[in-house]
Amino acid sequence: MRLVYVFDAYCGWSYGFSGTLREITGRHPELPVEVVSGGLFVGPRRVPVREFGFIKGANAQIHETTGAVFGDAYERLIADGSFVMDSEAAARGVAALRQAAPHRAADLAIAVQNAFYLHGLSLSDPGTYRTVAAEAGLDGDAVTAAFTGPPTVDAAVADFQRAARLKVTGFPTLIATHGEINTPIAYGHATPTQIEARLAALSVAEEAHP
Repeated sequence: MRLVYVFDAYCGWSYGFSGTLREITGRHPELPVEVVSGGLFVGPRRVPVREFGFIKGANAQIHETTGAVFGDAYERLIADGSFVMDSEAAARGVAALRQAAPHRAADLAIAVQNAFYLHGLSLSDPGTYRTVAAEAGLDGDAVTAAFTGPPTVDAAVADFQRAARLKVTGFPTLIATHGEINTPIAYGHATPTQIEARLAALSVAEEAHP
């Protein structure tokens, strides 16, 4: 069994899910985790945040539900409503970090979201990925070069296509994969206890039908 985590770095509910994801991956180091970026803010949705009147209310709900904290720097970044969330750029950044340390993809995805939602760093800025890479002990120059190179554009498109093939319609979605069978075990929000129960049930099913 392995896990597929489909998220968007600019998705507040994905940010709220970070604590659960960290706990589950920490409890189950034996489970490989594939991180796939979704395309939440692309095309006509790539507009200034003032166009999304629901963001402040959604953030309050995310905090109440998950305990996730939105940093002062983030609040300042979006305060005038002009900031544009570009999920294609964010997916390129995640791909650049993932390329540098594939086995740490889940932790790096969390770090990217912290950079935005805690520290108010734009995920369209190459410097953001240099910072995330340095804090993770990775080669910041290599990650930054990858972010600005054509291959990460292809990687972002491939991620969006992968999410579509998995029939993901919202973020975050956590999927347990066994062979050709994909079983969603979390959508939007779930506690570690809930996910543990679902993983246990799947393990029993696997043993019954290897």
